[in-house]
Amino acid sequence: MRNPESKIKWEKLVEYVSKEFGEGDTLDLQAILFLIGIQELGKGYRAFSKQEKMDLLHIAICRLLSNYGYYEFEGRDKDGWPHYQTNEKLPPLKPGEQSILMKEAAILYFEENGVVF
Repeated sequence: MRNPESKIKWEKLVEYVSKEFGEGDTLDLQAILFLIGIQELGKGYRAFSKQEKMDLLHIAICRLLSNYGYYEFEGRDKDGWPHYQTNEKLPPLKPGEQSILMKEAAILYFEENGVVF
């Protein structure tokens, strides 16, 4: 993480989300993105197809990066799935930098939604 405070917040977020949803397992970034996708879909948990799981991850990434202006919410389709439009292309990031950006965006997402961890 870019600073010690962010690292501590990420560790607390992982601990909180793992306790609430992990069934004894520690959740990773991908699992947290999946949960954000489910939350943004707004239909609760159910069995999802492989394609739907990929779509949920995409929804989460778009939602998180919308805070930075990279995406903008367009609306929902007839099935209620959210759609985003690209506003600005992401700058080239190395894999580690992508992970840091997503972790910081996830922290912001949970904080904005009133989750105290």
